[in-house]
Amino acid sequence: MTDERSGGRALAMIVAALLAVAGFLGYRGELPGWPLGSGDNAAPIFAPAPPPLDPIAVAAVIDPAMVDISASTKPFGLGAAGSGIVLTADGQVLTSHHVVKGADTVTVTDVGNGRDYDAVVLGYDASIDIALLALTGAAELATARIGSSADVRVRDEVMAIGNAGGVGGTPTGIQGTITDLDSTIVALNSADLSRKPLTGMLEVAAAVTSGQSGGALADRTGAVIGVIAAASGDPARSAGRPPNGYAVPIDAAMRVVEQIRAGTPTDTVHIGPTATLGVLTSDAKTGGARIDLAIYGLPAYAAGLTSGEVITSVDGRSITSARALHAAINVHKPADTIQLDVVDTAGARRTVTIVLVAGTPN
Repeated sequence: MTDERSGGRALAMIVAALLAVAGFLGYRGELPGWPLGSGDNAAPIFAPAPPPLDPIAVAAVIDPAMVDISASTKPFGLGAAGSGIVLTADGQVLTSHHVVKGADTVTVTDVGNGRDYDAVVLGYDASIDIALLALTGAAELATARIGSSADVRVRDEVMAIGNAGGVGGTPTGIQGTITDLDSTIVALNSADLSRKPLTGMLEVAAAVTSGQSGGALADRTGAVIGVIAAASGDPARSAGRPPNGYAVPIDAAMRVVEQIRAGTPTDTVHIGPTATLGVLTSDAKTGGARIDLAIYGLPAYAAGLTSGEVITSVDGRSITSARALHAAINVHKPADTIQLDVVDTAGARRTVTIVLVAGTPN
């Protein structure tokens, strides 16, 4: 009995020593007949590929929540045509800022019910090309389902839906795939030929066309993941390159919407009617905003400001460029009184008090 116990103890000590050595050396084998654990040798799990995008199903979800937009300016009635996405049943509509830029009147046709509405601009952020409209007298409109752009990946199938060509009627849907998640472009506004740099854009390989601006970039489920902002151009003029389009990610667009709803203006987000000083400006060589033209009948002209003078501050806030002047006026409303520090062409300084008036979305 003593020898057997001694032998057993010796065997146990040998096994323990082997296990300790195996642990020290990182041995990861499994004992025969034991189930496999969840270590590095576990079999990989592959998620099934998502089904292909069904354009008919996506259009059936998105189309009723789209609007066609017609914007016009006085006195010639020139303007732009575009698209919009219905956010609320009482008529809040998300669109591109450049669609309503400079518009005196905005008319909207709801695709879901076919009715026409007058629209007012609740606010906008020109820096990312987003605007929020309100339709007068709207109720019980079909609304879009808002997704998230955070989950979008390159090669995802998407569909660009909007008022192609500005002709109205049933929205046009163009299929494509996401090719970039963070594009930087310079967009040309065909209405006034102004150029706007836009960053952080979703790029999609699809023949997006004029009039689809403000429309929906939808995923395979019909959720809106972007707001169409620009296209590479007509395929016939694309210099042999495949056409593509660009969209503002919906997460960025909805942050602007929520800020407008909260009533909090910033240097880039304007809320309510647009206030104007009535000047065309450029950057002054010595710093400030140089007045190139004081428009007849508007506040700057009435206050005696003339071409060549330089605005150096607004309400004590230093103005270093034309863009800085725009940002300072952006936070004001019509009928606000402001004070400008001005340097005339002879170098003399003076302070001018001006009451702003209503202008068009700038």
